[in-house]
Amino acid sequence: MDAHLRFLASDLLEGRAPATRGGHLATDYIAAQFEALGLEPAGPNGSYFQPVALAGTLTQQPSFVWGKGADTRSLKPGDEFVEWAMKPESRITVDGDVVFVGYGIKAPEYRWDDYKGADLHGKVLLMLVNDPGIQDSTLFKGRVLTYYGRWTYKLEEAARQGAVGVVLVHTTPSATYGWDVVRGSWSVEQFQLEGDAGPSLDFASWATHDAVQSALASVGLNLDSLTRLAATRGFMPVSTGLHAAIDLASAVRHVQSENVVARLRGSDPVLSSQVVVISAHWDHKGIGPAVGDDSIYNGAEDNASGVAAMLATAEALSKMPKRPRRSVLFVATTAEESGLLGSAGYVAHPLFPLAQTAADINMDEVNVHGATRDIAALGTDQSSLGKMFADAAAAESLKVANRPDIGGGFFRSDHFPFAKAGVPALSIQAGEDFVGKPAGWGRQEEQGFEQHRYHQPSDEWTPLFRYDGMSQEVRVVMRLTLAIADGTDLPQWLPGADFRR
Repeated sequence: MDAHLRFLASDLLEGRAPATRGGHLATDYIAAQFEALGLEPAGPNGSYFQPVALAGTLTQQPSFVWGKGADTRSLKPGDEFVEWAMKPESRITVDGDVVFVGYGIKAPEYRWDDYKGADLHGKVLLMLVNDPGIQDSTLFKGRVLTYYGRWTYKLEEAARQGAVGVVLVHTTPSATYGWDVVRGSWSVEQFQLEGDAGPSLDFASWATHDAVQSALASVGLNLDSLTRLAATRGFMPVSTGLHAAIDLASAVRHVQSENVVARLRGSDPVLSSQVVVISAHWDHKGIGPAVGDDSIYNGAEDNASGVAAMLATAEALSKMPKRPRRSVLFVATTAEESGLLGSAGYVAHPLFPLAQTAADINMDEVNVHGATRDIAALGTDQSSLGKMFADAAAAESLKVANRPDIGGGFFRSDHFPFAKAGVPALSIQAGEDFVGKPAGWGRQEEQGFEQHRYHQPSDEWTPLFRYDGMSQEVRVVMRLTLAIADGTDLPQWLPGADFRR
């Protein structure tokens, strides 16, 4: 696993951005590993590659000016805002009045509507990230983030409302990551699925809390007061009096990337047509803004670690004396970092019918810090996979750590498109109770990664990585996979689950 991780995270691969030299080196490497293990190619025409057509835009000259009348100010790119094109066009110019729409949520099941029927066609929407539960624990799921709190949902809903653009207000508590992550993540090439149907914004952006606060103060409004108001059901959209002018020049590419796909064929002549998917994304951010003298975003933990663990799982399963009854499909996905695009592309064009897909087990940011006494997974409360996962963990003498999903991790990796399409899914997470370490050490390590290495050039391979914890996760995934593949019935959603088939 160390060899896989060290190669995939090396500078040679230049951060593994989709449709780049380094990205192609990564996919060729993974395909070669699948072939060496004797796994069947699962892509079209007998290949290990499932094509995923992408449109890439790299913003080169962003301009953001807003104000009222002649009293305007330009925001500083990178320091006060980042923005990106939502359409694959080389030049996008937008003029629009700015309307504050609170959290930008329309959720009938929570009796919540921030839009209240307002006509927002042609407007630039200013909105908060997260959801009202961050302020009032009686709303939504309290501090546990729902899908409505994710920035991806907010852009989708704004487009449905007819807006031309969105400005997301950044704070570290509401976004769950700092401004350096925003700058690093959205200053590199952004991708969309080609031919993606439905309404679209012209642009999207993040702005710092201080920049937004200053702009609102210039027109007699207070961001903190508006934020408190946004956590009430009676909230109505607020026309701020600000007018925004956006000018985006971008380099546009229409490219083909790929998911890398391989199958371990099941032993049962009937059940082998059904698959258990094991997924891990191979891509990262490529080359981006330099931090110090380093501009390669290597993505060692995110997610060379997950691919290394998936390859180890594939090797171990392929060497078992008896194959499982159902097939196991390994999917190394592209463009996860641009919005789960590789997995969304798979779900839109599945290689095996989704009705015959038993489950997706996802591996993202696998434990490289040592053995633990516990283990976790996102989605255990959604389907019967939760009980199966607990049994697999117990067989490895591991407790299941049930911790609240405050950061909305369930919506942030490649299992989520499968879940949205009705396939029960889990994403494996490291435990926090590390052997030989004091209480709280695991959480401190996790916070250190989020604050200092996540989506930064510093997410690099290091000789300090330890693989006994990764081995634990692989063994749990193997046990879970075998339980699903050899089970009598397919996993089922629990009553009240968000994404029942």
